[in-house]
Amino acid sequence: MNHTIDATNKSLGRLASEVAAILMGKNTTSFVRNKVSENTVTVTNVSKLKISPNKLEQKTYKRYSGYPGGLTVSKMSHVISQKGHVEIFTLAVKGMLPDNKLKKEFLKHLIVTE
Repeated sequence: MNHTIDATNKSLGRLASEVAAILMGKNTTSFVRNKVSENTVTVTNVSKLKISPNKLEQKTYKRYSGYPGGLTVSKMSHVISQKGHVEIFTLAVKGMLPDNKLKKEFLKHLIVTE
């Protein structure tokens, strides 16, 4: 089942939680926790999301390479300028999915366009 969502003037977190629930299949009557649903979600106009100016400067994203001193911390505004709004939205949805073997499969059904 295909879902298309327009992200214009919607909050980042609220939209990401809605998309995560659809990807997991929680909106269907045949929801099973250990199966990947057949739902595909297409999110358009991600660059028009409603993000507060404080969040742009205070929200940080961390990456660790595994080496000593390998922690990289980036602000949201820097990530947007480097990789775009698509990366911010994908990371938000990824954080709201369960941490198990199905996470990669869920993310394959997510299509995000600016």
